[in-house]
Formats: sequence, C-alpha cells, structure tokens
Amino acid sequence: MLASTVSDKGQVVIPAAYRKMLGIKPGTELDFELEGSGLRVSLRHEVQRTAIDEGFGMLTAKAKEGRRLADFDVANAMKAQR
Repeated sequence: MLASTVSDKGQVVIPAAYRKMLGIKPGTELDFELEGSGLRVSLRHEVQRTAIDEGFGMLTAKAKEGRRLADFDVANAMKAQR
C-alpha cells in the first residue's frame, strides 16, 4: 500500500505506480464514494451508446461444415483485430 498526504487545498497526489497501472492521465475523471469509515476512489468509465445496427458484421466465421459457437466468440474477434 502506498500513502499520500492531503494538501491545504484538499488535493492528494496519486502515487505514480498506481497512475501508470490504471492509465490515469491529466483529465481522467474519478468517482468518490464513502464506504464505512473509508473512501473508495474509482475511475469513471463512460460507455457511449451504440445502435444495434452498428454491430452488424462484427463477428464472422469461415464458411465450413459444423460451425461452433466458439467461432463467434466476441473476445477472440476483438483479439484478432489488434
């Protein structure tokens, strides 16, 4: 566990190791939530809404006999795009 001190203005420096691990950069938004006698800080991830039509054609499988459900796995399709 790494520690930080609160400034006179109420500001806290997030240790560099945590910023790097979580991808926190200037402008990143954080959520604060009271949890018992503590404070939970989490990254705000906003997901933009999409229309169902935007997913058409995302998943494809090679034409072959006996297709399997695994041929349409979303995680594998996303890995293949990288």
